[in-house]
Amino acid sequence: MFEISDHLSLCISDHLCVNNMITIISEKCVGCAACVKACPFIAITMVNKKAVIDLEKCTLCKACIPSCKFKAIIIEDEAIGAAVPDTTGYAGVWVFGELTRDYKPAPVVYELLSKGRELARELGTYTGVMVVGPQKAREYLRSLQEYGAEKIFLVADDRFKHYLSELYAGACFQIVTRHKPDIILAGATTIGRSLMPRLAVRLRTGLTADCTELHIDSAERLLIQTRPAFGGNIMACIITRRTKPQMATVRHRVMKAVPANAQAAPLEIIEEKAGTGASAVSFLRFVKEETSSVNLAEADIIISGGRGMGGKEHFSLIETFARTLNAAVGASRAAVDSGWMPYSHQVGQTGTTVSPKIYIACGISGQIQHLVGMQSSEVIIAINKDPDAPIFKIADYGIVGDLFKVIPALIKRFKAKTVSRL
Repeated sequence: MFEISDHLSLCISDHLCVNNMITIISEKCVGCAACVKACPFIAITMVNKKAVIDLEKCTLCKACIPSCKFKAIIIEDEAIGAAVPDTTGYAGVWVFGELTRDYKPAPVVYELLSKGRELARELGTYTGVMVVGPQKAREYLRSLQEYGAEKIFLVADDRFKHYLSELYAGACFQIVTRHKPDIILAGATTIGRSLMPRLAVRLRTGLTADCTELHIDSAERLLIQTRPAFGGNIMACIITRRTKPQMATVRHRVMKAVPANAQAAPLEIIEEKAGTGASAVSFLRFVKEETSSVNLAEADIIISGGRGMGGKEHFSLIETFARTLNAAVGASRAAVDSGWMPYSHQVGQTGTTVSPKIYIACGISGQIQHLVGMQSSEVIIAINKDPDAPIFKIADYGIVGDLFKVIPALIKRFKAKTVSRL
């Protein structure tokens, strides 16, 4: 385990805060445009024969410095401390209240509320939820109180019926800048991974993605955000030291949803009006994938196939096995990259993180990228003809054999058990 503290604040938080530290000395600039050619981010243009830097594009990579023979470009690295914004007055542990397609809070929201309640108690502050959605979302807000929500910051407008990243980011930015939460947590879902980076950039603060653990440093009263790094081989503990709010996305089902006690604090709903921002993207229609009837992230049983399945046509065996057990169908990255299954079925570091009661890996060798996405499952069963496959090192039960013989035998046995019960 290692810690990234000042380094993270410098690279993410302060990096955005010091864009105004790069300067072009007009008197020295001769308009040679050498810096324009040297800039890999196309952040420098020529205006009236003088170099001008677009601070929104500049990353302070310093590629332009050696290109300027006249020393007209300077970066004042030493002044980083002077650019740190005021972080006083921030309070509250917030959860982004992501909504499902029927406008109910997503399950990960309850998980984060339970953890947020614990963090808020350590900091002596309140637990809040930020909800952006249509008017219909109001019907389900009270359920958040059961898991510890004390304040709900709500933007209810039918313009938010469908998720559009720019509109949502604008609404969230409006709420956050007005109420100044100390911490913001969101699920590492498709929406969370799209929204939170946009919001962090607007707020000029740091963001840690795909966390698996959160706790408070008692000495500094900062959020320690733990996430796998280098393919899950180490765990990085990250803090955002210089900017607020502290932001993190958290993997689904790594936290437990625990209802608050019966004497929960009264719920306060604070309504905000939607801004007038526009989006360059418009919603056309929603196309539902029909290949699986069970939500992968919510399933109690998952049966996944890997490279050992040998081809797309053989995944019908996995699907039959899944139907027998009322399970969800998963896949390794190798199977998805080969076009055998859609990306939505991918389990692993670059896919979905799952934590079912039973995970059955069929023809999956067990590369670290896959293991980090399923190793928190309660029971892991591996079927593989290679007795030395890494998957067996973490499996609770292993079956060494030809999956095309093992799986049909299991299906037959489970169906027989079902019939006998009837």
